[in-house]
Amino acid sequence: MRSDSVKTGTAQAPHRSLFNALGFTEEERRRPMIGIVSSYNEIVPGHMNLDKIAEAVKMGVAMAGGMPVVFPAIAVCDGIAMGHIGMKYSLVTRDLIADSTECMALAHGFDGLVCIPNCDKNVPGLLMAAARVNIPIIFVSGGPMLAGHVQGQKRSLSSMFEAVGSVAAGTMTMDELAEFEEKVCPTCGSCSGMYTANSMNCLTEALGMGLKGNGTIPAVYSERIRLAKHAGMKIMELVEKDIKPRDIMTRDAFMNALTVDMALGCSTNSMLHLPAIAREAGVELNVDIANELSAVTPNLCHLAPAGPTYIEDLNEAGGVYAVMNELSKKNLLHLDCLTVTGKTVGENIQGCVNKNPQVIRPIENPYSETGGIAVLRGNLAPDSGVVKRSAVADEMLVHEGPARVFDCEEDAIAAIKNGRIVAGDVVVIRYEGPKGGPGMREMLNPTSAIAGMGLGSSVALITDGRFSGASRGASIGHVSPEAAVGGPIALVEEGDIIRIDIPGNRLDVLVSDEVLKARRAAWKPREPKVTTGYLSRYREMVTSGNRGAVLEIPGQGGNDSCN
Repeated sequence: MRSDSVKTGTAQAPHRSLFNALGFTEEERRRPMIGIVSSYNEIVPGHMNLDKIAEAVKMGVAMAGGMPVVFPAIAVCDGIAMGHIGMKYSLVTRDLIADSTECMALAHGFDGLVCIPNCDKNVPGLLMAAARVNIPIIFVSGGPMLAGHVQGQKRSLSSMFEAVGSVAAGTMTMDELAEFEEKVCPTCGSCSGMYTANSMNCLTEALGMGLKGNGTIPAVYSERIRLAKHAGMKIMELVEKDIKPRDIMTRDAFMNALTVDMALGCSTNSMLHLPAIAREAGVELNVDIANELSAVTPNLCHLAPAGPTYIEDLNEAGGVYAVMNELSKKNLLHLDCLTVTGKTVGENIQGCVNKNPQVIRPIENPYSETGGIAVLRGNLAPDSGVVKRSAVADEMLVHEGPARVFDCEEDAIAAIKNGRIVAGDVVVIRYEGPKGGPGMREMLNPTSAIAGMGLGSSVALITDGRFSGASRGASIGHVSPEAAVGGPIALVEEGDIIRIDIPGNRLDVLVSDEVLKARRAAWKPREPKVTTGYLSRYREMVTSGNRGAVLEIPGQGGNDSCN
């Protein structure tokens, strides 16, 4: 056993004395030692129940003959961090989580891990760590929140942010806003739409790293506790067979995850996280692959914010496996990929039927013949930009309008709420990328304000930052290269005409090459917004959004600069 390095032999007598201090018995020490990475805390609604998940996992591990040991991972609540300096600290925690989990797993000689994430950065952070340490590992999330109910309609957190915009537009009263505030987030769990947390928990199933239902069983269901116990039991089988993450997270497995991503209409943040996880697994995953898969993968789900259905509805309809079963009818998946069940994808999804064609469209009748995410290129985004096309109104799939340029999120929000943005405009928010932010803030506040003010089908938003999975509309993020390194988005001026062609995968500013060249010659880098602490170190090491905003030692991993 790997844990023999800390438990067995004369030289390990001091180690055993410390296990005695922890209260572990000799009988326990003879068993495989399983680390349980719990993201439990009391500030994230999706994590407040993870103590119960961890206890269930511990029971499962013990029942199957293991020695369970819990240690923590941090988590930031994106909703609470939204719209202020806190959002600079969201994406950056992905790497802190991966690094700290690596440290804990390898420092203590664990034989295997059960990872318990739930919200946005914890899932990819722990998947990155899993690929890096490459010991037997299984995932079980805390589960999604149930949808809220307001005035007879299901609602979620995106409805709450849009309600604020409606108040600013004068179309909602403060009393109505208060009702939304009380009812849209009724339970613990990751927010109830196909936002980033639920996207990544569903894609964990598609990758083969979580059991059936990992992404969809609601947090408050007892079925979630049973799932956690089964995950605890299953890790013992993985340890016995020495099945490791890199045996599961192969290139074909990532192709499966991207295909399911297209069918579900996941958050654009998946285009940051999947390449970063793949990199740790030794798999090259270029964002251009997304368009290749999108061209052949139909979009089968319109979950909130793209439509009126929620993760609880997807669960009742058969969950991720039912979606995968639909995709297999057109041979769109690699069915021979190994998973943490010990079986292949094909074996897992056999008999998993679509129980509700209103939630999961049959593959013969999709929402669209192309996938839910599109990668755009053009003179405004030479290295790419990303849009959740399944959440874009038909009339905005092709759009041309004047640029309204802002150098930070706060200035854009003020302009939107003060009525200075009108139908046809293209809002440009720059210097919010991985380096420029630093931290690549999510732009849920401005996209929600646009939607709440009734401009969702007439105003586009482009940024070198990123979007919450709760954003909808013609919201194009991850524009690369970013403004902070001299990307073309830094050269856009007020009133320039910007053309968006999502079906054609194009994003262009209608300015001549000569004019752009002259503007580039006059452009000067901005002083960093943050010069101390973790954000400063992150800014020095982070790469571009099109590369997953991964960290590299400066000078050793390529150059994102346009100069």
